[in-house]
Amino acid sequence: MENLKPEPFKAEIQIIGINPFVFVPEPYLKYLFNKSGNDKGKIPVEIKIDGYSFKQTLVKYAGEWRLYLNTPMRNMVKKEVGDYATFEIEIDYEERIVQPNPKFRKALSENNIANSIFNGLAPYLQKEIIRYINNLKTEASVDKNIEKAIQFLLGNQKFIGRNHP
Repeated sequence: MENLKPEPFKAEIQIIGINPFVFVPEPYLKYLFNKSGNDKGKIPVEIKIDGYSFKQTLVKYAGEWRLYLNTPMRNMVKKEVGDYATFEIEIDYEERIVQPNPKFRKALSENNIANSIFNGLAPYLQKEIIRYINNLKTEASVDKNIEKAIQFLLGNQKFIGRNHP
């Protein structure tokens, strides 16, 4: 039998800690596991919430598969915790690459030791540093935090709440 995509589902937006999410129904989970070949780790997905499209990651936490809904998503669809929305989910096969800020790339190219250490970091930590810098609002903050990141890589200070790797 062919693995047919389930019908869209309606779910209540719930919260765990500070993280709004919805549970994904079993038929959708089976469909996504089959299509992705994965039923253990994170699953990159494209979702529609009331017709609005987003990229997200389906994750298992505390024994349950959850689809987390960040603030920009909820603002776009005008939904909050306790509201119901209609969801569609599909596997996202597009590779997700986060490009570093050009200033950070330049700073790494000017410091061979920091560059070598950065390239040796686990991919999740590289992404965490890149995303942190990319999400800063002002050029002054970018410049200050790039210097902090370089010093972190060189083992001279903490950065993003972490000690030297």
